[in-house]
Amino acid sequence: MLGCSPFNSDCVAVCGDDKVWIIDFARSEGCNHKVLWRWQADNSVKGLSEEYVNRLRTIDECKVVDNNRKMLITSSSGCCVLIDIATKEVLFYATARNAHSAELLPEGRIAVALSVHNSGLGNALELYDISQPDKCLYRDSLYSGHGVVWNAKRNSLFALGYQELREYKLKDWQSDSPSLERVATWTLPINEGHDLSAVDDDRMLISGYEGVIWFDITTEEFSPFEPLKDVKDVKSVNLDPKTERLIFTKGEESWWTHHVYQKNPDRVIQLDNAHLYKARPLTF
Repeated sequence: MLGCSPFNSDCVAVCGDDKVWIIDFARSEGCNHKVLWRWQADNSVKGLSEEYVNRLRTIDECKVVDNNRKMLITSSSGCCVLIDIATKEVLFYATARNAHSAELLPEGRIAVALSVHNSGLGNALELYDISQPDKCLYRDSLYSGHGVVWNAKRNSLFALGYQELREYKLKDWQSDSPSLERVATWTLPINEGHDLSAVDDDRMLISGYEGVIWFDITTEEFSPFEPLKDVKDVKSVNLDPKTERLIFTKGEESWWTHHVYQKNPDRVIQLDNAHLYKARPLTF
């Protein structure tokens, strides 16, 4: 699909309930949104059993990966799936209770962060292989995992929990028992970490109920993110450092929202009939 893709740098992946959309923000405003791609977890999806259809009824995150060719989806109802965008075929699935965020790692491994707020319920960061659905290869405790980001420059996986940020290195990656080795842990200056997103090789943004903060990987320092300093309960945040285009979602009705916000230029799209959580721009 590369070379003939309908997607462009204005496109954003948005999820809510059991649906995922790729929307062209430049041609969207309010309830009038230009949808370029749509996927729904139902019985018509090739390769998806009834069990997994049910587990995808509350999608928390959709992340376009592999040069915009695949969609990685997590659902707090208990599932993680990888979709081929061109064919909409399910390439991978795993039962992962309260799956909240996932990341595609080198050589077809997938890390999944589980958002479980009780340590007795088995909160975790889990590792899978695309070729082995439902077989967890590695697990580490992580209280209320809300975000995972792969940093290719550092060959590291960063994982966000309720009050901490962790860095992991790949371990025994060529063996039958690959794992993740925790090499650093930082305590967040805000509570309730909601989302983790990469801005560039050296900086990430962390959102939470109390606002949004920078994390500089090189200096290991946290600092306020001024553009959203007065916005509370930010569920997801994404910044393009070249264009200063900022995409975010925020809590509006209890846990969920019905809007996705863009700054520079300002634009809002509204999906009234979906409980949204995170939104992710495509990468170009």
